[in-house]
Amino acid sequence: MIRVIATGAAGRMGGRILALAKEASDFQIVGATERPGHPAVGGDAGEVAGIGSVGVKIADNLSQIITGADVVIDFTAPEASSAHFRTASDAGVAIVVGTTGLSKEQLEEARGLATKMPCVISPNMSVGVNVLFKVLKEVAGTLGDDYDVEIVEAHHHFKKDAPSGTALRMAQVVAEAFGWDLEQVGIYGRKGIVGERPKKQIGLHTVRAGDIVGEHTVVFGGMGERIEIVHRAHSRDNFARGALRAARFVVQAPKGLYDMAAVLGLK
Repeated sequence: MIRVIATGAAGRMGGRILALAKEASDFQIVGATERPGHPAVGGDAGEVAGIGSVGVKIADNLSQIITGADVVIDFTAPEASSAHFRTASDAGVAIVVGTTGLSKEQLEEARGLATKMPCVISPNMSVGVNVLFKVLKEVAGTLGDDYDVEIVEAHHHFKKDAPSGTALRMAQVVAEAFGWDLEQVGIYGRKGIVGERPKKQIGLHTVRAGDIVGEHTVVFGGMGERIEIVHRAHSRDNFARGALRAARFVVQAPKGLYDMAAVLGLK
């Protein structure tokens, strides 16, 4: 039995993690957290998630409940995730982080802390999206940089970071396949008289509207043809299932930093 703690337990992803962990025969919910002052703190994690009582109260401090856990699953915000990562590292407990918007400095800190425990960090836990990353590398490498690449992502209006971590990863995959540096060639939206599109450019565009779970479209535009690769998430359950799959992997993995490609055996 894998003893799991879900952070951000009152959030959209935290609730689905709890729901699917409760349904799974190999997981036991042993803890849940929310930020200090959140109205859900002190409530039953299952009742807050709408899945019935699980006998676990939501805490406001991960360090107070992490003892005895096998893995922490974290979908919160960059600063909170970094703090949770430090706590897990200090306790030697595995962690799965699906938070997007982590800075280069936060990721570098995580890499150093991962010497003390195994962890998985991914901007998208969906199995389908991570297979798509592999496909994009092959498509971009085969087509070559004669094709213009534009990436459009759409999410719900609650999402705080833009572009999405998934869109950024897609752009990085394509840039690497072309031998480019995304920092130099990425352009984030266009406005005004911008002139003719240069060849060495990857466009990223963001839509925020309503309750869109997540949509990503990668366009390879050539002379006389266009290829579009699209992924649409219909619910958050695909992300939650991927996170549980990552948790099953990470509790058996040696110390170190992993991504979903490692979890899925795509490397």
